[in-house]
Amino acid sequence: GLELSHCVGANALGTTVPWRSGGPCKMKRVRTVFKPEQLERLEQEFLKQQYMVGTERVDLAATLHLTETQVKVWFQNRRIKWRKQSMEQKAAKLSQFGVIQPATADSTDIKDHEEDTVDVEL
Repeated sequence: GLELSHCVGANALGTTVPWRSGGPCKMKRVRTVFKPEQLERLEQEFLKQQYMVGTERVDLAATLHLTETQVKVWFQNRRIKWRKQSMEQKAAKLSQFGVIQPATADSTDIKDHEEDTVDVEL
């Protein structure tokens, strides 16, 4: 399931309650920490194909003892990282030749995608 840290307060009797009476409870998700073996396998699969869908994703998740959603989100985040690295390499090559690259829609898209990076654990 989705792991969340719970906001906890104490009531007048000193017993814990699942929310604070002073305001809304903000639930914070616990970040998934991948094992080195899982990351190595995920990276290997990403080198083969940047999109993992259907039964391939289900099988990979089962093999790595992860949820399908964890694998899906890892691939989403990895594609964003890959696009950013590609843009940086392209900019570095252009700067080697003295070509100054104007800000393009592509570089703006990367920034937008970074903000959309999702790290959800279900």
